[in-house]
Amino acid sequence: MGDAQRAVPAQELGTFIVPLVSTGDLVADARAAGRGVAAFNVITLEHAEAIAAGAEQAGSPAILQISENAVKFHGGDLSAIAAAAAAVARSSSSPLSLHLDHVTDPELMRAAHPEGFSSVMFDASKMPYDENVKATAEAVRWGHERGIWIEAELGKVGGKEGEAPLDAHTPGVRTDPAEAAAYVADTGVDALAVAVGSSHAMTSRTASLDHELIAALTTAVPVPLVLHGSSGVPDTEIRAAIASGMVKINVGTALNTAFTGAVREYLATHETGVDPRKYLAPAREAMAGTVAGFLGLLA
Repeated sequence: MGDAQRAVPAQELGTFIVPLVSTGDLVADARAAGRGVAAFNVITLEHAEAIAAGAEQAGSPAILQISENAVKFHGGDLSAIAAAAAAVARSSSSPLSLHLDHVTDPELMRAAHPEGFSSVMFDASKMPYDENVKATAEAVRWGHERGIWIEAELGKVGGKEGEAPLDAHTPGVRTDPAEAAAYVADTGVDALAVAVGSSHAMTSRTASLDHELIAALTTAVPVPLVLHGSSGVPDTEIRAAIASGMVKINVGTALNTAFTGAVREYLATHETGVDPRKYLAPAREAMAGTVAGFLGLLA
């Protein structure tokens, strides 16, 4: 990787120390080894702790990613959940990086640097193509000046909260290899999220990926490819996607499914219980098991 793609060197920013592990390095190492690296969504402290525990159980690196929607859940303040996730990352025996995901607000993107993020996914995918290129190129310029690795999206993965349902097989939804090559050249992004048949927020693992398209994109695009919506993708499909060239594998809903299932199971048999630790502990353990399971697919 070039100097612009490396993490900011460890330094003190006020009372905050930038995590030493960078997303760019984790992705580059995975790509060089022909394997994938998983990025798991953090909503609560328990999510971050579960991701660390699952990564340690699997003996694998992982990426802790906080989405713009998660920041909104925390009242629009990035600092507290970022500090918690970063503290978990620093204390883990597994290499963990911090990534800001699906950012549409440039102000939130700019908040990533002082909070210790080594990478940002700047999402201008809803804009017309020319505006997407312009906005993303500016995000890349800003990020590279600060040593921040920038991911972007081209195509329509769909399924996020507030979006209309999207059929991943609709013509025009999937990423075009020639357009993707031009987009990467014009923006300078470090990684590209592509639409190849998955969708966000799937609670059943039934997605069928276009592996021929993944291979074509891998050939056309010089940067690592990112699979969003991996919670809905079966194990065999994820392994095949990595074999075809996919590198960063994003997982969010599967953790929430495990979390909620454990909470429901506890409350169903403890109707008078009021101590949240009693159900958050099994919820965290269930998420850790899910994390370890996904990481086992990527080696």
